[in-house]
Amino acid sequence: MARYTGPVCRLCRRDATKLFLKGAKCFSDKCAIEKRNFPPGQHGQSRKVKKVVGYGLQLREKQKAKRIYFTLETQFRAYYQKAANKTGVTGELLLQQLETRLDNVCYRLGFAMSRRQARQIVRHGHIQVNGRKVNIPSFQCKVGDEVKVREGSKKLVILEESGNFASGQRAVQWLDINRETLTGRLVALPTREDVNLPVNEQLIVELYSK
Repeated sequence: MARYTGPVCRLCRRDATKLFLKGAKCFSDKCAIEKRNFPPGQHGQSRKVKKVVGYGLQLREKQKAKRIYFTLETQFRAYYQKAANKTGVTGELLLQQLETRLDNVCYRLGFAMSRRQARQIVRHGHIQVNGRKVNIPSFQCKVGDEVKVREGSKKLVILEESGNFASGQRAVQWLDINRETLTGRLVALPTREDVNLPVNEQLIVELYSK
């Protein structure tokens, strides 16, 4: 399965903004943006910062969204095409699809400290949707779906650490969470206000609609 396996902190440095790819580290003084706020690479510090406009700005926004949700180009374009074929604001519908991916839902429920970690616990078969094991991170959750940790996986240390981390984060309005039973339910579709990320989805729409 094709995926990015390199260091993720350099992705934040490349975009000069926090993409929240490393969980608790992103909220500490160890964050790469806090320590080395310049582009990665041998000549990162000496490289002149150029103002990005037009196509370059649109491409940068698309790359940020892909990196945040860990999707590849073909899959991301498919999300856009599906959103473009629906009635409504295309950019918001695109983010809605990305937010309702199973790995992202697990992250929002506090089962993991990052989306990358959530992807791993899904792939390893620790998650059930409506009582059935689902190990596909891109599985699209719907309103009413119940997502929970399998009974045999509830004692994992990573889940306890993630729960402690999530308790200090902002509550997610479109999910009903029971931290005692490690169960959550999708009670509504996320709105744009619920997606607190440094992404301008309108620029992504402009890029793909050319």
